[in-house]
Amino acid sequence: MSMKHTFKAQVNWTINKGESTSNPRTFSRNHKVTIANKVSDLSVSAAKTFRGDDTLYNPEDLLLSALASCHMMSYLYVCAQHNIEVLSYTDDAEGDLEVLASGSGSFKIVRLKPVVTIKNETQKELAQSLHSKANQLCFIANSCNFPILHEAIIQVE
Repeated sequence: MSMKHTFKAQVNWTINKGESTSNPRTFSRNHKVTIANKVSDLSVSAAKTFRGDDTLYNPEDLLLSALASCHMMSYLYVCAQHNIEVLSYTDDAEGDLEVLASGSGSFKIVRLKPVVTIKNETQKELAQSLHSKANQLCFIANSCNFPILHEAIIQVE
C-alpha cells in the first residue's frame, strides 16, 4: 500500500523599481518562498555565481541541505530500529554542480560526510553500515538522478 502526500511552496518575486528583465544581467534574483504554517518565509536568491545575493539561500543550497537533512532523519530512524543510541550527528555535505555552455546544468555528485557519535562501541560497524539503508529510505535521495556518496565517520563516546 502506498500513500501520497502533497507539499506546497509559494514563490514570490517582483521586479525592483528601475530594473528590467530585458537584460538578464541587471535584475535582482531575490525572492521569498512561503510555506503554509511555517514560522517564517525563506529569503532566497540565485547563487553569487549566477548574479544572486550571496547572503541569501539559493536553490542549490536548499537542495543540498534537503538531501543531507533527509539522510540524517532516515539514518536516525534506522539506528532506532537497531537500538543504536546516537548522541550527535554532524554533516559537512558537498555537491558538485556542472553548468554547460548553454546555461543548463545539473548536480553531478553529492558527498555526505556525516560524523556520528554513538554510545556503544560494539555497534560501531553496524552504525557504519546503516548509512546504506538510510539512503534507500531517504525520500530526497530517491528523487535525485546523481550519485550520493557517504563518507561517514562513526565515533564512540
